[in-house]
Amino acid sequence: MDQPEFFAEGALVNVLTTQPLDRTLDYRAPEGGCAQGAYVQVPLGPRQVLGVVWGPGRGDFDYAKIRPVTRVLNVAPMRDELREFLIRAGEYTLTPIDSMLRLATRAPGLSDPPSMQKVYRLGDQTPDRMTDARTRVLAVLEEYGGLAFTLKELADMAGTSSSVVKGLVTQGAVLEEATPRDTPYPALDLDRSGKPLTGDQENAATRLRAGLQSESYGTTLLRGVTGSGKTEVYLEAVAECLKLGRQALVLLPEIALTAEFLTRVEARFGARPAEWHSGVTMTERRRAWKMVGQGGAQLVVGARSALFLPFRDLGLIVVDEEHDNSYKQEDGSLYNARDMAVLRAAICGARVVLASATPSLESWANAEAGKYERIDMTDRFGPAILPDMSAIDMRSEAMSSGKWISPSLQGEVRQRMEKGEQALLFLNRRGYAPVTLCRACGEQIECEHCSASMVEHRFLKRLVCHQCGESRPMPEKCPSCEAEGTLAPIGPGVERLAEEAAELFPDARIATLSSDLFGSARALKAGIEAIAQGGADIIIGTQLVAKGHNFPLLTLVGVIDADLGLQGSDLRAAERTFQLMRQVAGRAGRSERKGAALLQTYQPEHPVIRAILDGDEESFWQAEADQRRAAGMPPYGRLAGIILSSPDPQAPFQFGTTLARHDGPLREIGAQLFGPAAAPIARIRGRHRVRLLVKAPKGAPLQQAITKWLAPARLPKDMRLAVDIDPQSFY
Repeated sequence: MDQPEFFAEGALVNVLTTQPLDRTLDYRAPEGGCAQGAYVQVPLGPRQVLGVVWGPGRGDFDYAKIRPVTRVLNVAPMRDELREFLIRAGEYTLTPIDSMLRLATRAPGLSDPPSMQKVYRLGDQTPDRMTDARTRVLAVLEEYGGLAFTLKELADMAGTSSSVVKGLVTQGAVLEEATPRDTPYPALDLDRSGKPLTGDQENAATRLRAGLQSESYGTTLLRGVTGSGKTEVYLEAVAECLKLGRQALVLLPEIALTAEFLTRVEARFGARPAEWHSGVTMTERRRAWKMVGQGGAQLVVGARSALFLPFRDLGLIVVDEEHDNSYKQEDGSLYNARDMAVLRAAICGARVVLASATPSLESWANAEAGKYERIDMTDRFGPAILPDMSAIDMRSEAMSSGKWISPSLQGEVRQRMEKGEQALLFLNRRGYAPVTLCRACGEQIECEHCSASMVEHRFLKRLVCHQCGESRPMPEKCPSCEAEGTLAPIGPGVERLAEEAAELFPDARIATLSSDLFGSARALKAGIEAIAQGGADIIIGTQLVAKGHNFPLLTLVGVIDADLGLQGSDLRAAERTFQLMRQVAGRAGRSERKGAALLQTYQPEHPVIRAILDGDEESFWQAEADQRRAAGMPPYGRLAGIILSSPDPQAPFQFGTTLARHDGPLREIGAQLFGPAAAPIARIRGRHRVRLLVKAPKGAPLQQAITKWLAPARLPKDMRLAVDIDPQSFY
């Protein structure tokens, strides 16, 4: 890499700040000068703000009035490849460059000077007496495998006071150390052997290693049936990347998956990698950010935002469960981490591995077109074999009113319990019931801030809005007509399903896995581990259980409502239903015992249900691709969503209508404009929402046309406009 341009003291430099200005500002280089890419603190009005030296100053302002850079931060400068990535990602997603910079600087305390701090880690002594509070402190330290915590972090995570931690220090059960605030991560042992690979796995690993040795960009779709051992294969690619002296990033779709995955990484490499997600402490986030830039972190495991870390030499990006919707950022800066991973790798000459048992149609189509290499793993690891899949035709089942588990499924569950095996009942609906209705006046209880029904969470005794998070106690009488005892739950959620299962199987140990039933990632991890060790006979779960978990005793999966995802007009409804059903069915029979998956459906003849049962995935993808191609829909066409919102219900429609009348730039590229129309969820957090949809041919310059179209528009007061390139949802 060429040395970045250096600016001597007093020279004009152009600084991009994290403030919402969407432009750069000129400053004078500070004493000692600064290099392009340096992270700096600069004055903006009365405040000091974070910025990056973007290049030489423009010089179009009175030099005497230009203020100097306050100071250069003691962190590694931004590399040219990250700068280019932020620019190109912003241009693709139509995100202002200052918003892109904020994504790349989301670590606390970057402007703090280097200093020492007291940290606390597990000691080797036993306390003279144990209390509940002391037990919680030691449990946190044991769980995090020797990681150090600040006093406040440890006390908060254990739910106790700092004096309890200090008391354990005097006992030698907890060690107090003075360390620099940010230290390198332990070196991973690259000579340590991984698990023995099968022939199928070794073939895939060999091909991934060969790609890395070329040290040039390339993307590989690693498609393996559930239980085929994709993780062990791409960890071999990680090892190869690190041996070449480069850094690796593994993206996971859910924080809930992180704990189990980190355990596997530690078993493979003898040490834990850097973590980057909302579940880690602020101290660890700052440490990870700084060490990634300095080369003090070889491997990062994180959520989608880890893609914006300042890697010194990124050589490999693994996107696990690449089809997962969680990779799409739906608030603020709208981007798809899977697509941005490919962009970043192309810029820095890295390899990308997209791993999935049920790939997205976009990735499947890119592999079909030869843009991506494709590796298929068709065998399950060890003695495990794929489960048998069949449908339960609910039209012929004798169902009682308000019940959801069919007699046929009940019988199968009982058989598994008699054998000491586990059964999973899957329903992709959180809470107790999706709708609460007054039987006296017919009123549905809706959120005061959103056009969405409040979902009853009976375990919490509250109604919760799944759009804005608003929560209130379950009322004793109807808020509309004030009749008492008339509120009734409509439809099932996992909590209601658990209640029904407890009635049907009174001797069963029932565990419910839903993200809102656990107060922390640690509690969720403990719940999952207990189930894996046989701590439940019946598991009730949402899509959380479909992602990567391994329950050795689980041999039956019962899908309560296989038709649920087929409702509505989402163009990806068939694809998502197919992926989710295949993924959740893959939880069954992952060890020596044969598994089965039963889908309760009122539409057993539906093409998607037939494709799920037949297991002919290639035929499904081909048929789906043919339909999308004929309709000119992604990935064979382009879409962009325009979302307008305002506290005034009429303003978005009026403004959207004005935009639609001046769509000349869109018509110039052959694009069609649909709308304005009320969004399916027409109000969120008190803001009324209207959508427009742009549909364009695949090769059309969509971003340029949208920019030209929207440029003359002047937003009314309190109006917000968001552009969603390649939308994944249309709510």
